[in-house]
Amino acid sequence: MSPQTAETPDPFDLDFDAETEFDSTPDGAAPTPAADPFAGLSAPRALGEDDALRAPSPAPNPIAEMLASAEAALGEHTVPRITIHVFWARPEMGELIHKASTDRRMERAKTVVHQGGLAEAVNFYQNQPTPSLILVESLDPAPQLLAYLDRLAEVCDPGTKVLVVGAANDISLYRELMRRGVSEYLVPPLGPLQLIAAITALYADPAQPFVGRQISFCGAKGGAGASTLAHNIAHLISERMGANTVLVDLDLAFGTAGLDFNQDPLHGIADALSQPDRLDPVLMERMMARCGDHLSLFAAPASLERDFDIATETYEEVAQKIRGSTPYVVLDLPHAWTPWKRRMLVTSDDVIVVAEPDLASLRNAKNIVDLIRAARPNDAPPRVVLNKVGVPGRPEIPFKDFGDALGLAPCLAIGFDAKLFGQAANNGQMIAEVGPKSKQSESLDALARMISRRETGEEPAPRPPSFLDRLLKR
Repeated sequence: MSPQTAETPDPFDLDFDAETEFDSTPDGAAPTPAADPFAGLSAPRALGEDDALRAPSPAPNPIAEMLASAEAALGEHTVPRITIHVFWARPEMGELIHKASTDRRMERAKTVVHQGGLAEAVNFYQNQPTPSLILVESLDPAPQLLAYLDRLAEVCDPGTKVLVVGAANDISLYRELMRRGVSEYLVPPLGPLQLIAAITALYADPAQPFVGRQISFCGAKGGAGASTLAHNIAHLISERMGANTVLVDLDLAFGTAGLDFNQDPLHGIADALSQPDRLDPVLMERMMARCGDHLSLFAAPASLERDFDIATETYEEVAQKIRGSTPYVVLDLPHAWTPWKRRMLVTSDDVIVVAEPDLASLRNAKNIVDLIRAARPNDAPPRVVLNKVGVPGRPEIPFKDFGDALGLAPCLAIGFDAKLFGQAANNGQMIAEVGPKSKQSESLDALARMISRRETGEEPAPRPPSFLDRLLKR
């Protein structure tokens, strides 16, 4: 952020004068104090005060609400390794910063928080170097805000970005802030994800236009069917939705993705994990097996001849590179609990926990759900799918009781059909291919739509003819 000198003409100058633009005093009238655009955003008054003296709450911000709820099917970027200094003026903003700084998307950034607004920031950097990003909240009227920013620009190092949080929802003020070198201007109400998205946008890489959505499938216990569901969901997203999808089988010793898709590739995910530095789009294409027009497979070696001692950072690096190449990445995670598996669950956009309706699955599923909820406070909770429901002769925990004990209602229950699933597994086919009209296929289709947040490309069922239609045909 750097001030513009008076000698340099600005081609975008629209004859804006802060002193006159924000002064509504008529000609010839006595000057009046400028209205404070932050009125009503002060800290809440103590209980017992007159309601008439209470500051009005901030007006609804439809743009902010739209941005907060418009989480697209694609995944989210994370904030790079930068240092962020925050100067907050209101306790509410301090709380917001705390929630945002502890979010998984900002774990690589270092956040230093200071109490005080824009004036405090100006004083602080008189003898201090400025960081990568200064996030400052201002409760000052517009003319004073601009004056403080001019003073801040004098002490800012080259390359430092400035993000201002204010309350004046004024396009003229916004344009003037942009003209003076401010990187972004936000208006409350704000949520943690909105603030993170604004910071991320400042450091977005044009060479990486998107990050694919990462979906992790995890079994609450061995044999719950998490791998089967992961493979079928990846197939449905790619075929029914027509979206490019990569299925990654991370069960290196016992993975079954190659069997389920009738594939025996020479290379797979183990090769990618062994040379993450060389992994680029061309090498990834050679290592993946094509299972359709839109589905690619990173198969597991499924061999006991090798021992795999791979660092957690390597799994994360490879996953990020795969996400940068395709809109959807489905991870089939093994049942064994490891640090890298925990890392994959925490950093995924969607987590699906597959459980059976029994006590062991309930205990394990609750532990997984509680862990993910604690690690991702700003994300939606993981989805729990009850699989193998209705096994003949087996006592089961009812659907409602399972949800009550878990503290989270399962999103789906898939009925047990040994013949259907056994035939699909032995033939190397998907459920939609073996039994397209079955209830299990309909359930999987609903889960695929739920996860991908897209509708299938199938034609809607024909509407039965009405009485008027039959009458006109006569």
